[in-house]
Amino acid sequence: MSSQTVLTLATRNAHKIREIEEILRDSPIRVEPAPEGIAFVEEGETFEENACSKALACSRAVAGWVAADDSGLVVPALGGEPGVRSARYARPHDDAANNRKLLDELARRAPDRRDAHFVCAIALARAGRILWTVRGECYGRIARAPRGAGGFGYDPLFEVPALGKTFAEISAEEKNRWSHRAMALRAFRDRFPEALARPPGCIPHPDA
Repeated sequence: MSSQTVLTLATRNAHKIREIEEILRDSPIRVEPAPEGIAFVEEGETFEENACSKALACSRAVAGWVAADDSGLVVPALGGEPGVRSARYARPHDDAANNRKLLDELARRAPDRRDAHFVCAIALARAGRILWTVRGECYGRIARAPRGAGGFGYDPLFEVPALGKTFAEISAEEKNRWSHRAMALRAFRDRFPEALARPPGCIPHPDA
């Protein structure tokens, strides 16, 4: 795999880009953010559907390899909420409001059922087609109140039992060993050489 293999990320979320760059730091993949002007629509019912939708939108506008991720928090006691609506649970991209709503919903509906897991799905696309998707999951529980100043999103509420800390209380390096995105990216990194090994112009069926 060439050290100059460029992978365009179908996102302009600075937190995600920084996290992905850090996790892939020792791999020969160089990531670049999606150019301005591409509309990303998240109307799917699953993380995979949303990842594919974003990857396709970017792949139709960008030459070369494109990856998109969709991630979120799943709380079984809330029927899977916030799920694919994690970034807009209360208000779009308002972490504090989303965290407050999550705590309020748990307190009202299931105060003692706090198991949760983060999910990350990543889709690889090229030439306007999806090649495959991978998934990573991290299991934990929802804290009674936010803790920690690091991370983003629901990190101050998501506690990893083995650590006894929330994602917002640990270093970025430690989070990158445990997180759902790290697991998905490791699976992506391990499978990416398969795509590079195919002859130019040979785009496999998504189920291949």
